[in-house]
Amino acid sequence: MIEQTNLDTESEWRRFIRRHATVFAVFTAAAVLAAAGAVYVFVWFTGNAQSTGLVPSGLSLWSMNNVLMFILHGLFWELVLIGIPVAIATVIGWQWWKRLPEVERYHLSGKGSKSSRAGGAISPLLFIAFAIKVYIDGNWNQAIANWSLDYVIGSMITILIWTVAIFAIPGIIGIVWWMRHETKKS
Repeated sequence: MIEQTNLDTESEWRRFIRRHATVFAVFTAAAVLAAAGAVYVFVWFTGNAQSTGLVPSGLSLWSMNNVLMFILHGLFWELVLIGIPVAIATVIGWQWWKRLPEVERYHLSGKGSKSSRAGGAISPLLFIAFAIKVYIDGNWNQAIANWSLDYVIGSMITILIWTVAIFAIPGIIGIVWWMRHETKKS
């Protein structure tokens, strides 16, 4: 009975996405642009934080005040440049969702997954990836105090790109396979 319910919900989602493919594509593209924009804003802010004197470029010179000011200013710019447009897009999406017929919305709403407690392995994996990046760069035995902020941020961006490549390539292959499979069905 549980498997049948999952299959019914899955097929309802497929039909829903097919019916609203344009809206689904627009919101998917907006999510990708928002994620890329958030990374770009962070890189831009990091470069400006050093050049304007908000923080020293050498990590060994940072104080807790520098850390706190960096975080607060970074959050401000992320919220202003990315958060506000995302909030507007969320309101637009919610308004679109509310205008859907009740029948469409009713079949799609179900219990959430139990994966909300997942994700505890991400931080150790990112640390391992950072350690690999430091080793590859030849900075394994160099004092952390000698690293510049640009090096750390560049390493984080590199790790982000590695992560996206590791998960996106199989994801794209799976989506292409699924699309070909679905078109052969029709």
